Amino acid sequence: MAEWKKIFAIIWSGQIISTLSSITVGYAVIFWLSTETRSPEVLAFAAISSLLPQLVLGPFAGVLIDRWDRKSIMISADLFVALCSAVMSILILRGETDITLYYILLMFRSVGNAFHIPAMQASVPLLAPESELMRISGVNQIIQSGGIIAGPPLAAFLISVLDMPKVILIDVIGAVIACTSLLLVRIPNPEKRKDAPAPHIFREMKEGLHEIYIHKGLLWLFIVSVSALLFILPIAALFPLMTLDHFGGGTYQVSIIEVAWGVGMLAGGAILGIKKLQISKVILINTMYILLGLSFALSGRLPESGFYAFMVLTFLGGVSMTVYSSAFMVILQTTVEPSAQGRVFSFYGSISLVPSITGLLFTGFLAKQTGVPDAFLIAGILIAVLGIVSFFIPAIRHQISES
Repeated sequence: MAEWKKIFAIIWSGQIISTLSSITVGYAVIFWLSTETRSPEVLAFAAISSLLPQLVLGPFAGVLIDRWDRKSIMISADLFVALCSAVMSILILRGETDITLYYILLMFRSVGNAFHIPAMQASVPLLAPESELMRISGVNQIIQSGGIIAGPPLAAFLISVLDMPKVILIDVIGAVIACTSLLLVRIPNPEKRKDAPAPHIFREMKEGLHEIYIHKGLLWLFIVSVSALLFILPIAALFPLMTLDHFGGGTYQVSIIEVAWGVGMLAGGAILGIKKLQISKVILINTMYILLGLSFALSGRLPESGFYAFMVLTFLGGVSMTVYSSAFMVILQTTVEPSAQGRVFSFYGSISLVPSITGLLFTGFLAKQTGVPDAFLIAGILIAVLGIVSFFIPAIRHQISES
């Protein structure tokens, strides 16, 4: 704990490069598939290939994360992702045209992420004092946001100056750098019970779920968070359509809105990373629901000339999204037993994808029936109402006094 700053400086130095390279190559693959196939179905299947393994394997991966050495898991996952990228590069170099092979490799890459991300999240409380977890979460959000902002333009630039196989190999280099940084630090594992029964994957999965259930406040925060994600992520996916159809913008305006959301996330992470907020994390989460909901609802009522107001509201939405996500992550890290955190984080990562997929279908239908602005308005009101109602749920009110 005494050297936590040095440890995270080493880890973050590798994660910055790895995150940027991974996001950039991810966008490059999407751009490449777009230009090669001109097929929306191919892009849809590529997105599903990237999400499905995390949805299905998450609970099983969590059991193994809590059972095995977490540092080894993270390094192995990074190297596995690098191997998948290297194989993809070779296939493109050979001129392979069977898209199914690329779907399979995207699925394998997702398997690596299903292990790496929750293993890292579960390791943070073992490396730093509890009082610093919010700041660490903020810095992690800065790294992710930076990748989201820089990834698309960097991918477009690299595709224009390099062959696609060379672009994909950048992901391999980033993964190797991330592994090297992890090798330089010691990442402890949680203490295991001496009287623990023999390993049994389904019993251990049940124990992870029980860890959520016994903390009633955490259980209700889970329910509200998943309910909010049902509307948040699909609405965020409608930003381009809102910009093009309602505000009459073009590609340039679409990119401005995407950058505004990313810069908002970056600003939210910076606020948390620089300053310790002396406020209950639960109050922070509920307030961010309300702010995010209002930013969506007000966007839905803007006139066609209100593009710049939409940009400001999108920025505020990005800020609130980051603060809410970071605060929720810290509550998990400080409430759940360290020996069960791999299972809890993996379960949350999996369950969060369900409303994302369902919400995309529902919101797409809603937008088609009522129009995109009304979809923003309705979803925004529902998110804000969730934040308000959350203040009145007894178990969450009790959680406020503990956070």
